[in-house]
Amino acid sequence: MNELVIVSGKGGTGKTSLTAAFSALAKGTVLCDADVDAADMHLLMQPKICQTTDFMGGGQACVDPQVCTQCGTCRDVCRFGAIDETFTVQPILCEGCGVCVDMCPEKAIGFEPQKCGEWYLSDCKYGPMVHARLGIAEENSGKLVSLVRKEARNLAEQKGYGLILTDGPPGIGCPVIASLSGATALLIVVEPTVSGIHDMLRVAELASHFKLPGMLCINKFDLNPEMSDKIADIGQKHNMPVVGRIPFDSSFVQAMVAGQNIFEYQPESQLSKTIQKIWTQIIGSPAMNSMGVLDLQSTIR
Repeated sequence: MNELVIVSGKGGTGKTSLTAAFSALAKGTVLCDADVDAADMHLLMQPKICQTTDFMGGGQACVDPQVCTQCGTCRDVCRFGAIDETFTVQPILCEGCGVCVDMCPEKAIGFEPQKCGEWYLSDCKYGPMVHARLGIAEENSGKLVSLVRKEARNLAEQKGYGLILTDGPPGIGCPVIASLSGATALLIVVEPTVSGIHDMLRVAELASHFKLPGMLCINKFDLNPEMSDKIADIGQKHNMPVVGRIPFDSSFVQAMVAGQNIFEYQPESQLSKTIQKIWTQIIGSPAMNSMGVLDLQSTIR
């Protein structure tokens, strides 16, 4: 089982548009949207949801007034001021740390898991898709990312698919770490700016920590060719080759507004041809074949 995770050091670099474009080129592929904090792949894939499952995350404290003696211990130990004078837990202030549950001498505080979101098994125009929606201001996004990737792998095994295409979260936090573990290879989408290089290096160091082979794709490379060359040099030092350079093209945005990937919007454009070459480079790369050789012809539509 091979999994390509597409990430970026920050949001807005075009990784979701690229993932959607790659899905139009690949076959025998399960799509996975692991950017659960700001999921948007469904806007381009227009999936038909086949199964919806609640995601139960961290607990929230709840005082049982029948058992509570109002000794005040819970209010003393709560650092977030979540328990008021009437010994009622204020949900918006409770961080779910559980200290009050452990310290209550009467065991009067429960800690039931809460629904934090939903995850979905869907069919879309290019195959099965696993995605999720995290509730507003809810935490445990790393756990939801791990769950979504696990279900994508189970689905791929059931259907006999050899590749999972995962749209990962931006940054280097817990959701990103959850999206990288056990993957075959990583594609970092980077823009040719000073901050873009900084963000790319952070993700590259994270990939190196997990011993995960990586590749680079420079989006809007022609806005700063010198910086793009610098990114390529840095990538070579980190053993992360540049598999493609995408020029600035407003068609990407226009396709997104139309709810389509670039191959649906402008299949014969130069931009589409560029992305097709990038996909061929990715599938044939040593990074994607480090855990077993992929049949190139059977993985391209």
